[in-house]
Amino acid sequence: MGRYEDILWYSLGEDVKEATIFPLADVHLGAEGAEVQAFYALVNQIAKEPNSYVTLQGDLIDNGTRNSVTNIFKATMPPSQQKREMAKALEPIRDKILCVLPGNHERRSGKDADDDPMYDIAAKLDLEDRYREDIAFVRIALGRNRSHTGHGRQYSYLLACVHGAGGGMLPGAGVNRADRFMQAMDGVDVFIHGHSHKPYALRGSKLVVDVPNKRVTRRPTLSMCAGAWLGFVGYPVEKLMTPAAMAGANKLLLHGTRHRFEAVI
Repeated sequence: MGRYEDILWYSLGEDVKEATIFPLADVHLGAEGAEVQAFYALVNQIAKEPNSYVTLQGDLIDNGTRNSVTNIFKATMPPSQQKREMAKALEPIRDKILCVLPGNHERRSGKDADDDPMYDIAAKLDLEDRYREDIAFVRIALGRNRSHTGHGRQYSYLLACVHGAGGGMLPGAGVNRADRFMQAMDGVDVFIHGHSHKPYALRGSKLVVDVPNKRVTRRPTLSMCAGAWLGFVGYPVEKLMTPAAMAGANKLLLHGTRHRFEAVI
């Protein structure tokens, strides 16, 4: 288990021209409406793609308890089995996992006991060093910016990953919360959250004041929300919520031939 101040540092190689990052969150394995077969299919696809990686951003299991809003009598399996099944599902992409974060559903266990199912999943995969309790900063370098002399640095990107919170029924609330939070983080290229089950991508920019060179420049930013894997059944219907996007993950593309990052929803 590491502190959020400790950046997770990765170099994907100078010959990598593009990398795909899949933020995986809100699978809710064990919930009545979880579309787990679609999730398993994506994991198998990622396992076969050499330059595809994932961030695990919470609520991978539903983890219903007696004190939660989840109807535990409609769960497809108990939390202990959910934990084992998720670790087993992620084993083929173990080496592609960049960070591991809990969501509010995993944190339910910590309210009554000193327990975190997501940490247990990370431990099962021998990835405790990639686990973060609240936020993970992930630096990814790839490709090479070659000058006329043949030398140069790799293209580098900094991601900030959380599970997320709040949001409300309307998408704008979650977008505003995420955009405001990103403004507090200097140097972050991409901010990724989950929780709201409303995948989106929002481009922005920040002013960079370069005092030694007496210049002010702009650098691009991107905030995005991971997809979810719940069907329209049970709790959202009872609360008269509108259907969320179809089950699936969005993805982040990082380029290794120029400094560019983009979301595919």
